[in-house]
Amino acid sequence: MTLDLSTIGANPDIIEGIEKATLRLVTQAVYDFRESANEIFLGEPDLVADIGEDITREALDRLGTSTIPARLFGKIDYKRARYIFHPEYSARQALFVDSKAEQVEGANTATIQLSQTSLRVRQSRAGQEFDEPGSLPAVIESPDSSFLTATIFVKYNYRSVATRNELVSIGLVALPNGLLQERYNPNAADTFWRAGRNAPTRGEAFRVRIGLPALKSKANWRVQQIQLVPELAYHWDD
Repeated sequence: MTLDLSTIGANPDIIEGIEKATLRLVTQAVYDFRESANEIFLGEPDLVADIGEDITREALDRLGTSTIPARLFGKIDYKRARYIFHPEYSARQALFVDSKAEQVEGANTATIQLSQTSLRVRQSRAGQEFDEPGSLPAVIESPDSSFLTATIFVKYNYRSVATRNELVSIGLVALPNGLLQERYNPNAADTFWRAGRNAPTRGEAFRVRIGLPALKSKANWRVQQIQLVPELAYHWDD
């Protein structure tokens, strides 16, 4: 009845379809909650990263989704094992949604850790090629079942006005599953990754940024933008 995830890598279009449906879910939840999100940002001048995490969790809890009683681990804000239902199949999914908050000048990128992706990070930095493995499994195995990993990032872009933070836009990003590596990042030259804010000379952990325009150029639907100031009518960008 459910997809056999041991062979799902041979069906990349199915993975794409599952991730697209998942991004629609998260986008709808955040869109429905956008006005409350703006009020929360205006009322809370500090700890914007914590505010973003709380907003995302409340938005998703309000909309709701199916639940499988399995514990997921990882350095990501919102984690849920759930079912995906499609007219032709169902699938078990490990849904990870992480929240970011940054001044609007940084709206075109999202900084992540390697623990937040199942992709390998293939890119060039200062003339040197890197091929760093993400540590999140593409398929999470448990004693009873398997779960296809989906990673969504919600980016809250704000600007500081006097003593308040004003939410300008919300970016939503569906990072491809590692089984889609060859479609999205086959080598260091063909990449959407940007250098992260880490200093190897100081022994800082490797970080990387998602270049949102570059990812969007590979699959337009993978990056959605909800405008808050001024609010513009939102339409799913396919």
